[in-house]
Amino acid sequence: MKALREGDEAYMREALAEARRALAEGEVPVGAIVVKAGEVIGRGHNRPIALSDPTAHAEILALREAALKAGNYRLPGATLYATVEPCPMCCGAALLARVDRVVYGAPDPKGGSDPRLNHRATVEGGVLGEECRALIAQFFEAKRSER
Repeated sequence: MKALREGDEAYMREALAEARRALAEGEVPVGAIVVKAGEVIGRGHNRPIALSDPTAHAEILALREAALKAGNYRLPGATLYATVEPCPMCCGAALLARVDRVVYGAPDPKGGSDPRLNHRATVEGGVLGEECRALIAQFFEAKRSER
């Protein structure tokens, strides 16, 4: 798929690198980064198992790091890149952080894009979608074969 904006594929590759870190740690392979003014200001990969924290999703961790770096929980002008469509919790966090864009790779039928919410970010999907989908599929196929 052609990138939606210049840099989208390169940034999604960085998010994929984070997802691969999660995979190596036995977590669901989801990665995320936050970009503002062309600079990566936050990175995260899924860590709920390692941290015993159900909120330790890639997007939440990337947003936390970005907010600390920015010195403000609001991140106007920022873009959140995630390898899988963010869940409702992560979408809510992105909206509360006031990010301008959310760009994801693979869709999640349980994803959290809801047009009724107050703050509206542009949500765009499909960037490196097949590669992102393949990584998550590989993880769950391996989990099923362990049974």
